[in-house]
Amino acid sequence: MSSGIAIRVDGVAKRYRIFARPFDRLLFQMFGLRETRCEPFDALHELSFAVRPGETLGLIGRNGAGKSTLLQIICGTLTPSTGNVAVNGRVAALLELGAGFNPEFTGRENVYMNAAIYGLDRAEIDRALPSILEFAEIGDFIDRPVKTYSSGMFVRLAFAVIAHVRADILIIDEALAVGDVYFTQKCMRFLKRFKESGTLVFVSHDVNSVINLCDRAIWLDRGRIARQGPAK
Repeated sequence: MSSGIAIRVDGVAKRYRIFARPFDRLLFQMFGLRETRCEPFDALHELSFAVRPGETLGLIGRNGAGKSTLLQIICGTLTPSTGNVAVNGRVAALLELGAGFNPEFTGRENVYMNAAIYGLDRAEIDRALPSILEFAEIGDFIDRPVKTYSSGMFVRLAFAVIAHVRADILIIDEALAVGDVYFTQKCMRFLKRFKESGTLVFVSHDVNSVINLCDRAIWLDRGRIARQGPAK
């Protein structure tokens, strides 16, 4: 892949099979039989685009347009039915709420687990921990199981982690919508600093945030690119 491209999406499509009965799904998974008893659902239709290093791309569209599916494919947590994705650099992502957290672990334990997944060793996490805790501002809850957290606390801790893992590419999927105004503004200030040197893919229903933060935007509609161009 060219060094001038941070993310390349080439002909990516995602098709799901909707089965009428769980038994039909079991037959198909075990034997590959009776696919005629399922309805195909195309979440994405052969999308192609590229994101340059240092660019901030906004993804907009109604619920169900395919935004989250596309982000999961870019992050590698979902496999496309057809097409390819190439990513150049370390990716950190804030996708669906609580993703990557073990609800039985404390916040502190989840910080160490998530930062290790992103490639930090124990010593690096130890050094980053005070700054992570200061950013998250969840107080004594850091040593309580995250299953006791509110949605806002989840976002605070998850964002604090990805803000300290030295990622080349950040992917943010609407998670900031559940935070309070103070923390959302704090995150936006961080993202504006990050975009000076990193690549950002940002999903939001807040049009003003997309216009203010993003260089370019892609409008997804029913799994297709309806339009793309300057965010404004």
